[in-house]
Amino acid sequence: MSVLGALIGIVLITSLGISPNTAVIGALVAMLVGRIPVAMLARMRDQNRQNLVQSAISGATFAAANSLLTPIAVPFALGRTDLVWPMLGGAVIGLAVDSWVLFRVFDSRLLPATGSWPAGIAAAETIKAGDEGGRRAAILGAGAIVGVVGAFFKLPTSAAGVGFLGNIWALGAFGTGLVVAQYSPDLLDVNLTAERVPHGVMIGAGLVALIQAVLLMRNRQSRKATAAAAAPERDDVPGPTVDATGLRRGLLEGMGLFVLGAIFVAFAGGVAGDLSVPGLIGWVALAGVAALVHQLIVGLAAMHSGWFPAFAVTLIFLIIGLALDIPTVPLALLVGYTASTGPAFADIGYDFKAGWLLRRHAVPWQPFELDGRRQQYLAQLVGFAVALGVVVIAWRTFFEDGRVPPVSEVYVATIQTGLDPDTLRTLALWAVPGALIQLIGGSSRQLGVMLATGLLVATPDAGWMVLGALAVRKLYTWWRARAGQSPEDAENDLSLVGAGLVAGSSLNDVGQVAKAL
Repeated sequence: MSVLGALIGIVLITSLGISPNTAVIGALVAMLVGRIPVAMLARMRDQNRQNLVQSAISGATFAAANSLLTPIAVPFALGRTDLVWPMLGGAVIGLAVDSWVLFRVFDSRLLPATGSWPAGIAAAETIKAGDEGGRRAAILGAGAIVGVVGAFFKLPTSAAGVGFLGNIWALGAFGTGLVVAQYSPDLLDVNLTAERVPHGVMIGAGLVALIQAVLLMRNRQSRKATAAAAAPERDDVPGPTVDATGLRRGLLEGMGLFVLGAIFVAFAGGVAGDLSVPGLIGWVALAGVAALVHQLIVGLAAMHSGWFPAFAVTLIFLIIGLALDIPTVPLALLVGYTASTGPAFADIGYDFKAGWLLRRHAVPWQPFELDGRRQQYLAQLVGFAVALGVVVIAWRTFFEDGRVPPVSEVYVATIQTGLDPDTLRTLALWAVPGALIQLIGGSSRQLGVMLATGLLVATPDAGWMVLGALAVRKLYTWWRARAGQSPEDAENDLSLVGAGLVAGSSLNDVGQVAKAL
């Protein structure tokens, strides 16, 4: 399944510029294998085994497409084929650290298991519906059919699915950003993306989000949190498994490892020969910080919305590099190293969310959850190893055939074009409202980051899908409450519909492989 996932990833990223979530495919195949009338294969009916399979294939897809192939395409598109192997070494380090940090900090106050993680909910509900059948399977199946049909007609049905699953405040900001980006060229005669307005908003929001993340690492607790910590532990009730100390250690370890990876890239890629000693130290520091900040912003956006603006956030650091007048080759390697982080970080969050949902009723809960998460991480590593093997074998054939990831070509074109002086002023100007919105919303809502994500993603009609789903969600909850039913029952139904829509859209994306071939 990991080989299949890696092949799907590199085919679609080089032809259509997308990397689909293949977790649902892995879950479906595992369920089908479990129903083969052979005694040994019957063990695959276990939900936790199916969760490991979907973790492996999903990890292989994003690792191959986003974390490995896209970075090495940057020096290739620049005409420096000799730097592909050093860049691949740096990308492997970035991928390894990326996954390690998420493993250490998942289910903390910064990245809680109770967060939305929409694709994770879709995978978990698919597995549970296949196991339980009945009404849940019918609702999920109906949502999946609508998702597939809508996606076939080019409608962003996954956006509607996310609207049923995520934080209402965060998704409201996300949908608003999508709508503004869609209609600003016609109504305001301004292409926001071309003017770098969304990038400025993300810079301001990202800086505040980073400060908020640092504040979450403190050991200070409110009286409510202190009282909860003093209460007797209950193993049957899911609760946070990573405290402020664990979050701080995970992020600091990640920062240190990213800096070590940057040092490797600097010397293996010849950066040391292009820069002075102070310049080299600055490059290493910037690369380490960029890798960490990139993964956090991408992870937060993915947790709340199901989208991760990896391309746009990498482009922000590219613009910063241009503003600092970093030479062409060191800047290309900086961009490649930064691009290797983020997507795998978000994908593991999705898979851990799926596992958390499947394991949440185990008794005793916490030991079972931690061990299951560890097994998922090992399954992800299997997917990463397979992805590396596939990329090593296939990259030259794809690139020489002209099949280079489109985003990598955009990075190189931006490096060669240079920076318009007005761009810096625009970024600084729009960073202010981005920072203020993020500050007002707080770390739990991520309004600034989500508004910027919507502005950057700019998928046509996706904004109306998100906002429409939020409206349906409120009306359905109100109607069920009028009928004397609990809000939880309404949310459960809507979660199944949303999971089905996301799963159906993912199936359609994977189906694009035949077209790409």
